[in-house]
Amino acid sequence: MTATRPDAGRNASPYLYGEEAAAVARVLEAGQYGHTDLTEEFERQIAAYLGVPDAVAVTSGTAALHSALLAAGIGRGDEVIVPSLTFCATVQAILAVGATPRFVDIDPATLCVTPQHVVEAISDATAAAVPVLFGGRAVDLGPIHEALTERGIVVIEDAAHAFGSRNGPRHVGASGTALTCFSFGPIKNLTCGQGGMVIPRTPEEADAIRRIRLLGVVQSQSERTNTTTYNVEGFGLRYQLSAINSAIGLAQLSRFATTVHARRGLWRTYRDALCGLDGVTLIDVGPHHTVPHLCQVRLPQRDEVFADLRARGIGVGVHYPPNHLQPAFAAWRRPLPATEQAAAEILSLPFHQHLTETDIDHVVCALGQALKSAGAS
Repeated sequence: MTATRPDAGRNASPYLYGEEAAAVARVLEAGQYGHTDLTEEFERQIAAYLGVPDAVAVTSGTAALHSALLAAGIGRGDEVIVPSLTFCATVQAILAVGATPRFVDIDPATLCVTPQHVVEAISDATAAAVPVLFGGRAVDLGPIHEALTERGIVVIEDAAHAFGSRNGPRHVGASGTALTCFSFGPIKNLTCGQGGMVIPRTPEEADAIRRIRLLGVVQSQSERTNTTTYNVEGFGLRYQLSAINSAIGLAQLSRFATTVHARRGLWRTYRDALCGLDGVTLIDVGPHHTVPHLCQVRLPQRDEVFADLRARGIGVGVHYPPNHLQPAFAAWRRPLPATEQAAAEILSLPFHQHLTETDIDHVVCALGQALKSAGAS
């Protein structure tokens, strides 16, 4: 059995550049920890990076999805098309607004939905489609945009994995035809410690999401400091992003070009190292236009290989158990053969910026040994 390399023992890990601690310290010293001008500066800089008019910060990627669904008017009696192969948060956000999921299959090569999957799932109750940009890869629903618009079906992108990725010449989130939801959780391409962002299509959607994230209050925090009252005009939640988290995000954003280069380089190093292994299929994220969030392979005897690699101290994982087979979502179960086959074969290799080429060689060598052991058993 090979000796464990510490960085190979983690499937994912936050990567900090050093400026984050000082940025947080400045917020702590200022004594204003909630939603402040720093939060709004983070929104402005994200919008500028993406090339969009506006961005609305919230507490998490799940909060982003929930807020976007509410702002789009999705609710009870509505059906939302969504792939089963995603983190359960995507489905929980749909249920949180009273809608029901319509699970659809995926393209086995990308683990993402296609326009055809979406079109085939449309029913009279369909109100929204939530493509999941799995691993960071953009999902282009442009070919069916007109058909969806004619039916009043809104597209809400779960881009939790995909900040910085591109769809053609534009960044994910800059199409203007979808509400796009990003996650800035601990292990995402850009981290705030915890946080999320919604990219609205219109100023009206931006206003709605800002009301929702502030318990339905219309006035901004700065406006409320100059008045003796405020107006609550509808349902809302406490989804504001704190100045502490925004400070981390701003520090990360200033170094994001380095992040893009590093993550693409690590993924390509894996690609080259895996070429010599028979029976292993790398999920191609398209690194020319993607900022990779995961490095995944498909392989036979996945469960045996998973157990072997964990025993060797290699931090492999599985993203994700399919939702249509989960007990909580059994009411909406339907056959999804490509999803079920992929779910039995996918394995996420350690992927984070602490890895070195030597770490990756170590992981791939251990994978080769585990495959041989599984074949001999």
